[in-house]
Amino acid sequence: MFEEKLGALSQMTAEHMAMPFPPGFRGLDIEGQDMVMLDADAYGCAAGVLEGTLTEPHRAWLARLVAVFGKVLPAIDDKYATRYYTHVRDMAVLAAEIESQRDK
Repeated sequence: MFEEKLGALSQMTAEHMAMPFPPGFRGLDIEGQDMVMLDADAYGCAAGVLEGTLTEPHRAWLARLVAVFGKVLPAIDDKYATRYYTHVRDMAVLAAEIESQRDK
């Protein structure tokens, strides 16, 4: 099961890299969150999980990012951007799940 989740996360990161960044979202803040940084931070955490175990500060950062999506996603009013950032959120959630399983 663990290896399957790693495989799914790897696929999600590849899909993410193939998706164009939403037009008009560079330099945009939603709910106090820079959308470029949200994207980059979530991808960076997911890539870190694929490389190995995250440090405790990185795990805390990932948990914070997952929570931020709860505020940001409902405030996005662009159909493509909603799909894009939902994918980014799902990638971050899966990365957090994988990290929590490493503790067991």
